[in-house]
Amino acid sequence: MKCWNCGADLTAHDFCTSCGAEVKIYKTVICLSNRYYNEGLEKAKVRDLSGAVTCLKQSLKYNKKNIQARNLLGLVYYEMGEIVAALSEWVISKNMQSKKNIVDDYIKAVQSNPAKLEEINQSIKKYNLALVYCKQESIDLAIIQLKKVLLVNPKLIKARQLLALIYLKNEEYSLAAKELKKAEEIDSNNTMTLRYLRELELVRGKKVNVVSEKKENKVTYKVGNDTVIQPKEYKESTGMSTVINIIIGLVLGAALVGYIVLPTKVQMAKNDADKEIKQYSEQVAVKNAAIEDLEASIEGLKVKNKDIQSKLDEYEGDGGALNAYDALLTASNLYMDGKSTEAADAISSIDPEIVNSAKDGFKTMYEKLNGEVMSKAANEFYDIGYSAYANGRYEDAVTNLQKAYAMDATASNALYYTGRSYQKMGDNENAAKVFNEVMEKFPGTKEAANAKTNLESVTASQ
Repeated sequence: MKCWNCGADLTAHDFCTSCGAEVKIYKTVICLSNRYYNEGLEKAKVRDLSGAVTCLKQSLKYNKKNIQARNLLGLVYYEMGEIVAALSEWVISKNMQSKKNIVDDYIKAVQSNPAKLEEINQSIKKYNLALVYCKQESIDLAIIQLKKVLLVNPKLIKARQLLALIYLKNEEYSLAAKELKKAEEIDSNNTMTLRYLRELELVRGKKVNVVSEKKENKVTYKVGNDTVIQPKEYKESTGMSTVINIIIGLVLGAALVGYIVLPTKVQMAKNDADKEIKQYSEQVAVKNAAIEDLEASIEGLKVKNKDIQSKLDEYEGDGGALNAYDALLTASNLYMDGKSTEAADAISSIDPEIVNSAKDGFKTMYEKLNGEVMSKAANEFYDIGYSAYANGRYEDAVTNLQKAYAMDATASNALYYTGRSYQKMGDNENAAKVFNEVMEKFPGTKEAANAKTNLESVTASQ
């Protein structure tokens, strides 16, 4: 265990033997963090994932730098189908310990398949859409979205729990039991899963008892699904009473047809029509949702294609990495053939930004070759330029002397003779600029003194 103050190894004492800091409470906190980590590890081994999450979060509360606990928490999230939460924990772990951290392999394994990562991202959106459908009571649409989610991410426990809850509401108990069983296989001690299983057991075990009613002067009993009520005793009717009863029956029958049967039939027809309209609406909504998913997939593919094309253009373009490698190889060959000036031109064409983003091997070769080539090429360009100046070819002198100074910023003589070449050409304005630059960048040198003298001559002639 390391000291929190100086990083030295701690002993059995309650203080750091290196810096004297109090470490008793610190040791207790670290031990508690490790204890909760061990408990979380044991729970994870027996697939008590929700219990493992609780223990590992508690471990990180005591010691947020417990890399093992954070890495394991990410693995547990990944096993529960929570890919985003897993990546979050791994990225934090990577930032805390950038070297010798196994999360490099975890992150690489997830990011190595961008298409799968995009599918998982879409599955989260579909899960959120299913929640919206549940709130709107569009149960069929919610079931469709959840099935799509589980097709891509079968370990997403909350999606299985929501689907099981819908099946419970629809009284499809066998389907609910199937989803809950799969959720239990992923996380054996998930509180929500166990609660739903308990509810399912209660619903399946409930029995409805049918009770026969017996009241005074009547008997009630069941015949199949029908309830029959009949008087206990019958009295013989007279002829007149029979006729009256028939008339009353006809009147009641007509009233029953007019006020009960017909409205009921009309309502039934209306309900059937509403049901068909709802079914058609749900079918249209399903098709619209499928179309939206396809359109989203197309847009995603377009964006990916655009990114790939952009990277390809950057790689193969005029200033791309491929041309930079070719230019460096050309410069190397020219330099080995003794053509330093041509090699310098080739190196100068390489974009510095590409060098900064290139691999270490390319950078090392570029820096080594650039140092050797530029120094030698600067001397050659100076010799060519000075020779042209001495022979009165002042334009050629300016061109070569400027190249020499560009390749060697310490070449005060190249800059001075550039000004002299301008002066000989009668370009007093550029000559004055160059002489001022010589005086500013190389004070106290012979070239600065000569530049001052020539600047006075140039200024007097203007």
